[in-house]
Amino acid sequence: MREINSIGVRLAYLIIGLGFLAGVASFVRLGSIAIAIGMGVIAIAHWKTGKVERYLALGIALALLAVAISLPRGL
Repeated sequence: MREINSIGVRLAYLIIGLGFLAGVASFVRLGSIAIAIGMGVIAIAHWKTGKVERYLALGIALALLAVAISLPRGL
């Protein structure tokens, strides 16, 4: 597996921050998808950690992505 460098991890943190700001600005679906992608990249970057931490982080990211896709478009 290709290792993610520090620039990629910083970009992932930036994506998570932008996703949080998008969620605050009422773009919940876009914010959730951005946070899920950022979490997934960070979990892959720290792939050599313990099994529980690795799979739990990926599971949370996938669940957040699934919830974001299933959200209704508007009220």
